[in-house]
Amino acid sequence: MEDYAWVIEYLPAGHANAIKKEPMVQLLGTKFFTLLEASVHPNASIVLGQRVYVGKEGREEIDHIKGRLKYDDLTNGAREFLPVMLKKAVQEKEDGFVNFINNARPISIRVHTFDLLPGIGKKSMQALLKEREEKPFESFEDLHKRVPALADPVGIFVHRILSELMGDEKYFLFTKPPAPPRGQRRF
Repeated sequence: MEDYAWVIEYLPAGHANAIKKEPMVQLLGTKFFTLLEASVHPNASIVLGQRVYVGKEGREEIDHIKGRLKYDDLTNGAREFLPVMLKKAVQEKEDGFVNFINNARPISIRVHTFDLLPGIGKKSMQALLKEREEKPFESFEDLHKRVPALADPVGIFVHRILSELMGDEKYFLFTKPPAPPRGQRRF
């Protein structure tokens, strides 16, 4: 469950086709990168990129969570702003992502977790494994300095998270898989 989220879209009059016109926001959760839609308190001041509390008790800006969204349910504006907020999120959680690089393991005999990250080929993977064996990475800057082939470590994670949110991936490393449609079960 998300406690905080970033506003990636603000609809002061709600959706154009909605019967009930109320202020709405589309949100990106700060912990699991969950896409949410919520109604806003009438007197709340909302701006894009704002961090809002979405936990159970004491919400100031958010009235109630309408539900979880799929990427395709986002407005065009939210889709355009999402990569900006993902970049901010990855940078704020740098320690966690560097820790991910330091602890990534093989998934199977033929596939390593690094194979699932865009921009990491076999040579980059071998360099990553060799360098982290000598000394764990300390930051994105350290990662780029020691493995120059990784020109944009932040971009690698942003691209992967965005791909997971779009539903294009088999494995979910950073987000939760989308819920199956009502009435269908996962096995």
